[in-house]
Amino acid sequence: MDYEIVIGLEVHCQLKTETKIFCGCSTSFGELPNANTCPVCTGMPGALPVLNRKVVDFAIRAGLATNCRIVPNSVFARKNYFYPDLPKGYQISQFELPICLSGSLEIEVEGESKTIGITRIHMEEDAGKLVHPEDEFGVSYVDYNRACVPLLEIVSEPDMRSAAEAVAYLKALRDVMLYLGITDGNMEEGSFRCDANISLRPFGQKEFGIRAELKNMNSFRNVQRAIDYEVERQAEILDEGGTVVQETRLWDAERGVTRSMRGKEEAHDYRYFPDPDLLPVVIDEEWIEEVRNSLPELPAAKRRRLAADYGIPASDAEMLCADRALADYFEAVVELAGAGQAKSAANWIMVELMKFLNEEKVGIIACPVTPAGLAELLGLIADGTISGKIAKQVFATMYEQGDNAPKKIVEREGLAQMSDAGELAALVDEIITANADKVAQYQAGKTKLFGFFVGQVMKKTGGQANPRLVNELFKERIG
Repeated sequence: MDYEIVIGLEVHCQLKTETKIFCGCSTSFGELPNANTCPVCTGMPGALPVLNRKVVDFAIRAGLATNCRIVPNSVFARKNYFYPDLPKGYQISQFELPICLSGSLEIEVEGESKTIGITRIHMEEDAGKLVHPEDEFGVSYVDYNRACVPLLEIVSEPDMRSAAEAVAYLKALRDVMLYLGITDGNMEEGSFRCDANISLRPFGQKEFGIRAELKNMNSFRNVQRAIDYEVERQAEILDEGGTVVQETRLWDAERGVTRSMRGKEEAHDYRYFPDPDLLPVVIDEEWIEEVRNSLPELPAAKRRRLAADYGIPASDAEMLCADRALADYFEAVVELAGAGQAKSAANWIMVELMKFLNEEKVGIIACPVTPAGLAELLGLIADGTISGKIAKQVFATMYEQGDNAPKKIVEREGLAQMSDAGELAALVDEIITANADKVAQYQAGKTKLFGFFVGQVMKKTGGQANPRLVNELFKERIG
């Protein structure tokens, strides 16, 4: 039987605040175990939480960027469950009155756009982390550094119908949160992670099937693999006349399978009730407008604008806008070099510049070549001072030495392009005389040899001959 896949995602986005949501402890990653803790985040008796205002600011930003309604009075609740990494025996979260409701996000899959509904966004604290040393069987340690770190939980509607749509939604959501500057989006470190609720139903059936929740997916690839596996697993059960069990399952990336973790809890299992230690969060229109006015241009809008304003392909705009800082770098280069250099600027950034950044595994913020330096280099290519091949050599020097004066590098190293027609004509004639047999073959129809002739001149000049002029001279002489 053919089934319709129904997917909803619950995304936990760790916020990039300096301190935790209810105390003054640092949120820095990688510290010694339990170094970033205090009586509040370890749940000591009598310790009272105090809300970090920046967390609320970030939640409003996320809500506005995803077309949510900002709730003027939201309430924190206690989500009660017992686990060794939860020091209080409950998690401070939001339940009936979250801060953001009824949003949406546009995604694109295979050239088709689709709107995914967002049910809610709420603030909550993270739990700690259990450590299970491989060399100490039966022993576990707990690290509370992550306890009380601020999170936004972003819950989608069950609007996705394939693993590809789920990954597209997750990527689009992560891009928005990165543009807002509220998270570092590092999936491997757990600061952007998702749980997927998956069910199947026969096509045409309105009622949802029984769902399973998938956890432990720390990359876009693992989200794709886990969903594909779970869809196949559930379809096999249904085809054999069985019933899917509502449960939470863990994704095992090494084996490529999901395995049962526990029965799926419902809201009543957590015995939610308003947290008596925290007042309701009251947000007025002035606060909302203040945040709205501070929002940056978001990824989808930026992609459309770059493609329209600079005439670059949509694929180039998408690559440049994958990182807000990279898109800003591109626009800074074009502003200095001129709009006519937009395509060249895009190519240089996506190919040459990204090659160096990827080799060093750093972002554009760490790039030693400034927009002004790259713009000047593009100008030297455009006015014929250097060839594209020599420009790559100059760019390498700029990057490696942090030298943003390409014109001086060209002068210092004698890399200026040879554009003297008389001098190049003599070289062209020399190549023709030395390769009379190949000239005859070319004139007999073996036109691919033209590149050989040009290459010989470039070889003799160390790549400094003006290629346009060399091409013209050969065409004049051998047709």
